[in-house]
Amino acid sequence: MLDKTGVAPKELVLSRFFDEKILARPKAILECYEDIPCNPCSTSCPFDAIHIGDNINTQPKLDPDKCTGCGICVTACPGLAIIVAQISFDQAIFKIPFEFNPKPCVGDIVEGINREGIKICDVKILKVNMRKTNDHTALIEVSVPIEYLHEFVTVRV
Repeated sequence: MLDKTGVAPKELVLSRFFDEKILARPKAILECYEDIPCNPCSTSCPFDAIHIGDNINTQPKLDPDKCTGCGICVTACPGLAIIVAQISFDQAIFKIPFEFNPKPCVGDIVEGINREGIKICDVKILKVNMRKTNDHTALIEVSVPIEYLHEFVTVRV
């Protein structure tokens, strides 16, 4: 399905997520599904949590024990293929890349979008971080109902 529609099938998405115990703390979810020459995620990680190896075409792997969920890799990824996920009670907290204008504001309720581009729920904007080092990509933190943990990927403002 990925090669025909560009949408990762659910089994592939689930293979990149961690269990609830690990997601009690924020962790990067690497949705890089192709072998391409790319390494900004691994070179930007200050905790050495993302590894590609000697072959730059290898898909990145995350060491969840080293990942702090800081989100630096999220804005470093040119393919927008990384999000940070955390489970907090009945909510999933995500840090996602956002490159559009206007940027949402803290407290806004916006549309939560799945990998097919379809609205699945309303989400609340918790933080908007626009640092110069992010190269015009905002790091947005959102609260999503927990039942959409494996479906949510971005927002529509």
